[in-house]
Amino acid sequence: MIDHDKERRINLAIAAIRSVPPLSVRKAGRIYGIPRSTLALRMAGRQPQSETTLRVRRFSVIEEDIIVQYVLDLDSRGFPPSLSTVEDMANHLVALKGERHVGKHWVEHFLNRCTELKTCFNRVYDYKRALNEDPALISKWFELFKSTKDEYGILDDDVWNFDETGFMMGMIHPYMVVTKAERVGRAKSIQPGNRDWATAIVAISAGGEVIPPYLLVKGVIVYTLWVTTTGWPISWPIKPTENGWTNDETGLDWIQHFDKHTAGLVKGIWRLLVLDGHSSHMTVAFHEYCTEYKIKVLCLPPHSSHLTQPADVGLFQLLKRVYGLQIDELMKASQTHIAKEDFLAAFRRAFAEAITEKNSKAGFRAAGLVPFDPQEVISKLDIRLRTPSPSTPSSSPPWTSQTPQDPKGTLAQTDLIRKRINRHQSSSPSPLFRAALALAKGAERMANEVVLLEADNHRLRRVNQELSKRRRAPRIEMARNTAITTEEAEAFLAERELNAQNTQNRVATDGDGPSQSRCSLCHNAGHNKRTCPNRLIDPALDSCT
Repeated sequence: MIDHDKERRINLAIAAIRSVPPLSVRKAGRIYGIPRSTLALRMAGRQPQSETTLRVRRFSVIEEDIIVQYVLDLDSRGFPPSLSTVEDMANHLVALKGERHVGKHWVEHFLNRCTELKTCFNRVYDYKRALNEDPALISKWFELFKSTKDEYGILDDDVWNFDETGFMMGMIHPYMVVTKAERVGRAKSIQPGNRDWATAIVAISAGGEVIPPYLLVKGVIVYTLWVTTTGWPISWPIKPTENGWTNDETGLDWIQHFDKHTAGLVKGIWRLLVLDGHSSHMTVAFHEYCTEYKIKVLCLPPHSSHLTQPADVGLFQLLKRVYGLQIDELMKASQTHIAKEDFLAAFRRAFAEAITEKNSKAGFRAAGLVPFDPQEVISKLDIRLRTPSPSTPSSSPPWTSQTPQDPKGTLAQTDLIRKRINRHQSSSPSPLFRAALALAKGAERMANEVVLLEADNHRLRRVNQELSKRRRAPRIEMARNTAITTEEAEAFLAERELNAQNTQNRVATDGDGPSQSRCSLCHNAGHNKRTCPNRLIDPALDSCT
């Protein structure tokens, strides 16, 4: 960036040195605060660094600003470009000038001098989650929560949240480790191979209360050693299911379990239960039970539990991390298989450490529910996939001379220049020149934007052509329950094409066009069995009558 104040002082110092009587370089530098070496070099003809830098750069200030705005636009829509994509943008612009592509370090230097941009590792997450990170949707959720609390007079301590979280019994959650400094990449931890699934249903209150978890494990039978050898609390139920997942029956069992353990904790009249939209929570029996026992149910916005669900925000990641440490300890003791009793013992210890009063309150606070603070969540929303509603037209102020940013601005700047030309007689042409320069800059900006848009369109057309080609290709079954190599697939297609060609050749040999139907009696074409003339002429064929 040009330091205009410093340039002004340098020019004044040089003028003082060249004045009559002249000042010495040293004295002029001391008066105007400029190093003597700088003054000496400038008097010898060296240009300001800002001007020399602009000359050696591949792009003008306007062109670099176009790239910056393009990157910011992609980032605001949830598609931050990679370094190679930024390089492609630059190469499209230099191609317009007929120049060679930018150097391999251009992107690095460009980012170093652009204060608006920085590099970081991207965080990938589900498109449906991003689509629902809409401030309007989240704000409606908070309005519903507050109005329900006010309508039913529900106290903060009577606000509950429950959610399910799954465990693969032998899987270890990643955690920070200490390793040798020479290691390249991430450290590896050995984990058991048991992938049996279990689901823990956990309920917490805004007041910090925690009820016994409801555990589902894959299987049919509950064995005594599960509770006798693991220190399993007597109030913690274990239910075997076909796959270790929850279902409609389990949902009804759990709400009865919830009512049993929270009825004595109610400080008001109604309890408020916040949950997600899982089908097991949506059954008629589930909601009838809640209404009968004064439990008001609120469903979270879809695909938003990572922001709005207290248990998901504040507890489950910690629970899985602590559980992983428990399993890691077993592995260090040379235990290579995690049985259900091992899982239950590890889960019990992890639950006691992670699901605490302090963490429960922190979960409700992070979800913006208790204390009520919607901005705690809304401030974290950084992606807008929805198209904003068009603003209502308003009377625009008179156009002032400036660099236009869009076609409307270009027309306004052109009209301004036309009017000034009409008014210009003997006055100074400087304002007219400045207005024309602003118009030229705007035209240059839009021309560069068109180049980037054309590159985008070319990329989209190429992708669409590839998708269209794949979708038009016939789906031909080659084999079932068998591995197929590319070589075998090519041989199959070649044989299929050869058979099709042989069929066409046979048709061509028999005659042009589609084959004609033939009589089943005389085998001649042109009629059928019912109209065959041989039925009357040849008695030997009378059996066909």
